[in-house]
Amino acid sequence: MQYLGETISIGVAFSWTATALLSEMGSKRMGNVTLNFVRMAITLLFSAIFFWLVTGSPLPAKASSEAYLWMMLSGLVGYVIGDFCLFQCYIIIGSKFGQLFMTMAPITAAFMAWITLGQELKPISMVAMAVTLAGIAITVLGRGDSNHRLSLKLPLNGVLFAIGAAVCQGVGLVLSKIGMNHYESSMPTPCQPWMLPFYANVFRCLAGITGFAILLMFREGFKPLRKNLTDRTSMTVATLTTIFGPFVGVGCSLLAVQYTSAGIASTLMALTPIIIILPARWLFKQPITFKSVVGAMISVAGVSLFFLL
Repeated sequence: MQYLGETISIGVAFSWTATALLSEMGSKRMGNVTLNFVRMAITLLFSAIFFWLVTGSPLPAKASSEAYLWMMLSGLVGYVIGDFCLFQCYIIIGSKFGQLFMTMAPITAAFMAWITLGQELKPISMVAMAVTLAGIAITVLGRGDSNHRLSLKLPLNGVLFAIGAAVCQGVGLVLSKIGMNHYESSMPTPCQPWMLPFYANVFRCLAGITGFAILLMFREGFKPLRKNLTDRTSMTVATLTTIFGPFVGVGCSLLAVQYTSAGIASTLMALTPIIIILPARWLFKQPITFKSVVGAMISVAGVSLFFLL
């Protein structure tokens, strides 16, 4: 079908929008750490069922200990630190602004790939970074009450958590790529290329659930977890968050690049900061301003420069 890849890519952007909105709802209801622990557990369960249906075994394909180490390091950075920061920023500044700051993730990934993988950092990448940061600045900065100076219109701690989430996602992505390279080269028998990210994600989730279990132990204890496990609304939100994120989102993103170029797919999937504006108004009564719309559009334009040029 013509434009099938583009259509799937737009669907992924909507899926990730649903994930962000549900994550904000779940974090405020269940707590950051509890929700993340439950998400990791559900992801591992769904992964085992998925593998069993596709391959006949609930376990991922075997690989080297080096591959496992890289993937678990990616899970520590991307899931434990990154998702903790992301969900905390959702609580403080909301998913709309959180997703806007996540457009910084390609900046971090580009620098990390340049440092660790020796990938070229083109001049257009620097322009893309500047455009992305300009879009964010337009949205979150405004005139102060005195001396007409620019001031931050969001809580500083929420902004710092959002920046931390974007940095960790970018770093985690590169660590995951290194891990998948080791994973693919050390597997005893080759697998379908589209299965590799799902295999690798299991070990990222193992690091995630371990990290969040430790955080639960020292921050909240397991009493909130037991309470939420018996709350139907909380578990429904957690399950939907997991489905729209790691399963529908990741699976369809892999499918999209099979039917269109990676640049077009990545750009369309990066539309979440724009798509989320209207549902965030409906669900959380967040006002829609001209600055927020323009800032989101400029940030997405900056992301598109990374992938299209």
